[in-house]
Amino acid sequence: MSGELPRYVAIITDGNGRWARARGLPVLKGHEAGADVVKERLRDAVRFGIEELTVYSFSTENWNRSRAEVSGLMRMFGRRIDAETPELHAEGVRMRFVGRRSDPVPKRLVEKMEWAEAVTASNDRITLFVCFNYGGRAEIVDAARTFEGGGEEEFRRHLYAPDMHDPDLIIRTSGEVRLSNYLMWQSAYSELVFRDELWPDFTREAFEQSLDEFASRRRRFGGR
Repeated sequence: MSGELPRYVAIITDGNGRWARARGLPVLKGHEAGADVVKERLRDAVRFGIEELTVYSFSTENWNRSRAEVSGLMRMFGRRIDAETPELHAEGVRMRFVGRRSDPVPKRLVEKMEWAEAVTASNDRITLFVCFNYGGRAEIVDAARTFEGGGEEEFRRHLYAPDMHDPDLIIRTSGEVRLSNYLMWQSAYSELVFRDELWPDFTREAFEQSLDEFASRRRRFGGR
């Protein structure tokens, strides 16, 4: 890799269900494979010097999926938090969950998220932001409810994770070319890279290629 690399990267981890169906597997097997890849690319992100990695885990719209898939996902999230938090903590990963934590999110799952955040709070090798029960418009609406005036920096303090930096780069997998209600406030000046791979097929090489594409661009932020 050459050129300036991003410090803050967000990924729309799309394509788990299609990956599973293409292999004749239950859709939850695709989500399990996708979760494995999140952990692999997180470790790559550390090697690449990325300071924050944000992944789109479950959107506010995903509740519209089948009851079996949603229930399976809730169980998977809880199980993975229990199993992987000690491992990620040992590797210096700080974990943050971003999104609404009210119904219909199971109370026990919220408790697991809070536990993982507390355990890893002092880590500073990399921050993993997991967008769960998250929607970009919902975040802005929720922030507006408590915003009493001021500029952009004051408004930012009312977002779900005011400590999150605006991503330098947003990557989306699976060939779809849209943001799908992801980080609507934070993405104002993000560079966008769209990849054809389904998320479970997103390799370290694909990650490097995405970072190289970012490095080849000139960011103007409205200037010339």
